Amino acid sequence: MATMHGEFKIQSDRRPTFHDVTEEVESLVQGSGFKDGIVLVYSQHTTCSVFVQEQSDDVDYWGEQFILQDTVDVLEKIIPTCRKAGQYRHPGPRHIERAVGERGEEAFWSLNTDAHLRSVLLGRSASIPLVEGAMQLGEFGRIYFADFDQVRARERTVRVQIVG
Repeated sequence: MATMHGEFKIQSDRRPTFHDVTEEVESLVQGSGFKDGIVLVYSQHTTCSVFVQEQSDDVDYWGEQFILQDTVDVLEKIIPTCRKAGQYRHPGPRHIERAVGERGEEAFWSLNTDAHLRSVLLGRSASIPLVEGAMQLGEFGRIYFADFDQVRARERTVRVQIVG
């Protein structure tokens, strides 16, 4: 079997953000020349997730699809947004000290425990079968990259590996 790797960048915001990356992934699949195999879409970022979901035709005032905002609303009930130090055990004082001293981060950037937990719950990758050159997403399926970190906007890398 042969393998192809690709990646592309997206920009997050200071609120949960979702990016439909289906077309970018499809472009990499077409460029690979593979007809049958598996497409893996992966986030290396520990506050982000990748998943397949239906596209919602309705959007809210922020332009967010209803189904994606519903996802945030449900996750908020399970894993409340980190709003203050001590709300969760993480980050502890040692973590804050290292983040500020060794990585040059602002202390409040570590108040994103909710994003880490949400990422673990939803997963950081999606595997999609590739059959006769087409990703098998179903009739309404789209690939979404979600960034749940609400402490700062960042450029994120979406990684794609195709095995065929």
